[in-house]
Amino acid sequence: MTVEGSTIKSRIKNLLRSPSIKLRRNKALNNKENLTNKVTLEKVLGITAFGNRALACDPCSGLVAYPAGCVVVLLNPKKNKQHHILNSSSPSSQSGHMPAVRVWDVAERTQVAELQEHKYGISCVAFSPNSKYIVSVGYQHDMIINVWAWKKNIVVAANKVSSKVTAVSFSDDSNYFVTAGNRHVKFWYLDHTKSSKVNATVPLLGRSGLLGELRNNFFSDVACGKGRKAGSTFCITSSGLLCEFSDKRLLDKWVELLPCFTETVATSLSVTDELIFCGCADGTVRAFSPVNLHFICTLPRPHCLGTDIATVVEASHLFSHKMDARCPDTVAVSYDPASRWLSCVYNDHSLYVWDVRDLRKVGKVYSALYHSACVWNVEVYPDRVSDGRQPCLPPGSFLSCSSDNTVRLWNTDGHNTTLSRNVISNDLQKIIYMDNNTAGLLDTECLNSGNGEKADPQTSETRTGIRTMCVSPDGQHLASGDRTGTLRIHDLESMGEILNVQAHDSEILCLEYSKPETGLKLLATASRDRLIHVLDAEREYSLLQTLDEHSSSITAVRFAANEGKVRMISCGADKSIYFRTAQKSDEGTMFTRTHHIVRKTTLYDMDIDPTRKYAVIGCQDRSIRIFNISNGKQKKLYKGSQGEDGTVIKVQTDPSGLYVATSCSDKNISIFDFYSGECVATMFGHSEVVTGMKFTNDCKHMITVSGDSCIFVWRLAPELTISMRQRLSDLKQNGKPVQKTPLHKPSPHNHTHTHTHRAHTHTVSLWTFLCNVPPLVNQIVCVSDPEPTEPLSVDGNSSELDLEELEVEEEGGVGRGDAKGVTVVPQTPDQEAFLKQHFGNLAELNDPGKNRVYIPVTFSLAGIRHVGGNSHYPLPPPIQYHYLCLGDAEMKCAVDIQQLMYNNILEQFHTLHLCGNVCVLQVNSVPVASRQEQHEMARVLSEAFEVVRAELSSLSQSSLPSPSGEPAAGGEERTLALLEQYSELLLKAVEKRLDNNQVS
Repeated sequence: MTVEGSTIKSRIKNLLRSPSIKLRRNKALNNKENLTNKVTLEKVLGITAFGNRALACDPCSGLVAYPAGCVVVLLNPKKNKQHHILNSSSPSSQSGHMPAVRVWDVAERTQVAELQEHKYGISCVAFSPNSKYIVSVGYQHDMIINVWAWKKNIVVAANKVSSKVTAVSFSDDSNYFVTAGNRHVKFWYLDHTKSSKVNATVPLLGRSGLLGELRNNFFSDVACGKGRKAGSTFCITSSGLLCEFSDKRLLDKWVELLPCFTETVATSLSVTDELIFCGCADGTVRAFSPVNLHFICTLPRPHCLGTDIATVVEASHLFSHKMDARCPDTVAVSYDPASRWLSCVYNDHSLYVWDVRDLRKVGKVYSALYHSACVWNVEVYPDRVSDGRQPCLPPGSFLSCSSDNTVRLWNTDGHNTTLSRNVISNDLQKIIYMDNNTAGLLDTECLNSGNGEKADPQTSETRTGIRTMCVSPDGQHLASGDRTGTLRIHDLESMGEILNVQAHDSEILCLEYSKPETGLKLLATASRDRLIHVLDAEREYSLLQTLDEHSSSITAVRFAANEGKVRMISCGADKSIYFRTAQKSDEGTMFTRTHHIVRKTTLYDMDIDPTRKYAVIGCQDRSIRIFNISNGKQKKLYKGSQGEDGTVIKVQTDPSGLYVATSCSDKNISIFDFYSGECVATMFGHSEVVTGMKFTNDCKHMITVSGDSCIFVWRLAPELTISMRQRLSDLKQNGKPVQKTPLHKPSPHNHTHTHTHRAHTHTVSLWTFLCNVPPLVNQIVCVSDPEPTEPLSVDGNSSELDLEELEVEEEGGVGRGDAKGVTVVPQTPDQEAFLKQHFGNLAELNDPGKNRVYIPVTFSLAGIRHVGGNSHYPLPPPIQYHYLCLGDAEMKCAVDIQQLMYNNILEQFHTLHLCGNVCVLQVNSVPVASRQEQHEMARVLSEAFEVVRAELSSLSQSSLPSPSGEPAAGGEERTLALLEQYSELLLKAVEKRLDNNQVS
């Protein structure tokens, strides 16, 4: 069939080849681009600037630019507003396959140039003051310096450099630039006349600076002079010296930055016409005169390490330091001459913007504090806490844990009046320090990786830190597990530690509280030591049970209340999934194994959908596997990543269960329709693996955390939010989640469709609307569901249609799910009150003058039958299902009964309530992917052919020859255009038909 189908397709393409075919292909490409438009990066909580090469100020707009993962953040410090430039690679110093210098239009936030010549990585870049050139310096192994005429995308000059270079600066007249690094200060001269006349790359002329007795120093930063000192060049050494080179490249003079310290680390330099700012250790920034290198003043230091920022509510608290207090080291400084602001980045990943207009009274314009190491997990504080207790945290709060050995509480809602803001950060509300060791708060790679090359990963692996955490459903406790196996419990009201125990021999990988619907208050801890501990949270977290079935690291453990039983599911690196059921015993609650499933791939993460019927697992083979919790059977499998490389390492369902988000080891994030497997959104921006994801309670945002130390807050498209909130409303209205079986596995070409078909539960009253319309093109009115009573027989037949439950096991999918019968209940005593409650004046509704008559109907698999009548209508052919469409105000909410009938009622039935002449049918909408394609094809072809027919009819006169014998103007072109349109539609129909046949 495949060969035959391909032959037919190729014949059709050859016969109907036209420009319109290309438009259809371009549409498919546009669909992929549209996936990235479904999510917008709203807030970045993090900074990854390793030096001055990764910090810049725009004097025209006052914006401060810095990298955060693969995103360039454009910060307005005065307004605390962010804009973002998303890049597929690290923006400041690129490494890896085909590193590139990328140039962006700040106003449009679009890339305007991509310059690729380096092989291993790019350490630093700089614009020439006249904006004609860009100089890029490669990593030490790259050994190349390129000068680009970036608007032409050509290298005009290049040369090799063998030293490790960490900084570059252009002269004020753009005639030369200077590089600095390990025992290296070199002046490179541009011959503008030669570079402009010769098309080929010319050798770059370089001359070393005369270092004298300082030749063995590491020169960490360089800046060319400005104004009357334009001929000078200033450098700082890591040992703490400020040096000045003359226009003859001679080291003219130098001074000590901090003479009172025996060991000084100097990292960054910013030079203006009047001042030189030097960033040093312990949060020190010193100002010198460029004329004679005389010391002027020392700027205020930032917060002390280990500060409880929640208590810093006044500016005086910020500037009061203890004698032995240590501050983070300054790693980058950048001066804005227009605003006279100095932006400083410190190695605890904090950012301060100082107002230095008056050096005798320096003020703080802006400050922020972020994680300084890998962020492992994120938890959203529950919006409705159980047990009727008052929430401990404000609405919209979320928590994150990191290798910097802290748990941090965030709230990015700027309009929340319940928050008690501190003066250090607008978003960070509280830091929970796990011990008094402040060394873990510093990112030592900022100083050790001076050229932007990544440090040895083994170094970061030896660090301690919080690996995972979980908030109790009542919102009172926070459980956290670190990389040494220690379990801690914090009270979120007092933020105090109430438990600290060495629970495991290795790092704790997962923590999970049991949900309120289980009726139990348990905490499960899973570790790399292959053990699961079950603790009783009501009895001071005493140990109930230890499970040791797994033979390797346990990556996830989850609780679920399913079919009246309490389940616990775990998966791990041993490729096993264990399903357990809670049993009551004399010793307490104990879990016994009910199912053990083994797959051929490592299982990295798991989540439970809100219906508590399915477990969603992310796998090493980039697949998402969905298992039925009750019987342990795999119900579905679909691709969990848009890329062809990497591993799915995290999965997360949204609060409504409509979508599942995945993170892949290729650093990309995808959101899939849980039931169809179609990808509805993709996003990227992190420079390291995404280690955690959570949807917010209001379904408006998704929060992601990563190994790059950054937290991203993404705003979801309105249509996604509306779908999730509608589903949540339906679940709440029904009192319990509606359990639905996922659909058939979609065909491969459906994975990137941006239009997805949503499944919802509707409570509707069905009326036959009789007027001048064909049968079955009727309308229904939505009302709420009356209380059901005992079943009633209609027309001598049992009103309950027992449909056999169909479950078809397939590799990667299942067949049709549970189908339930229709139950008709007797009328309630006061039908008039019922009608008035929902429809107002029944006489007005049935006014003959309005040509409206309402007749109750019943349903069967064969068609629709009027109650008490013999009229019978067969079911319509398959058509596409649409959402509820509004009718007139008097009719409340009206929809097409024909569309609802075929797609909803035949899939799942609920209770049909009969109240006098009112029928109420609660239906569960579960559309089928294959039918959607048929419906779409039928609808599109029908509409298009009608348009084509109408257009051809209108051309019947205009296309006839005129009396002069000439064809009418434009008639032939319009006919050709319509024929091309017809051809494209025909091709689309045939291809879909063939694809459907191949799938079946």
